[in-house]
Amino acid sequence: MQLENETVELDRTADESLSSRIARNCLLTRARQISRVLTSIYDDAMRPFGIVAPQFSLLVLIAEFGPISRSDLSRRNHHERSTLTRNLQPLIAQGWVAEGVPASGGRRRPLSLTHEGKTLLNSAASAWSAAQRHATHLLGEGGAHELANIARELPLRLN
Repeated sequence: MQLENETVELDRTADESLSSRIARNCLLTRARQISRVLTSIYDDAMRPFGIVAPQFSLLVLIAEFGPISRSDLSRRNHHERSTLTRNLQPLIAQGWVAEGVPASGGRRRPLSLTHEGKTLLNSAASAWSAAQRHATHLLGEGGAHELANIARELPLRLN
């Protein structure tokens, strides 16, 4: 049965242009569309707290794994260094995240939440819950569960 479905798909795509096949099937395009929609939902929820969704995610990761170095945080969240820095700067400037002093002879400056950062995280929790419900409704329970499972299985970024 599976082979029959694949043959139908191949026959159907034989008349399509390359760009049409890619546009219809590209996982990257679909993942980025989903990402933009979900980011918008969480951005709207976090806006009253003066942060955006990527910054909120960093607050959560720093709370969960901190003190944590920038490089470890970058690997854990699959960030490019410049993107991480851009999202961390406002958190540090607002006093929500503290960057520790390097250990003797080292360059590692561990990040941790300040008291104000923990307060912000607690204050924004109900808004996050509402955004989570909205996103789960949009994706469906099964889709939300599968998305979380896929994310859990991703390897840590190497650099």
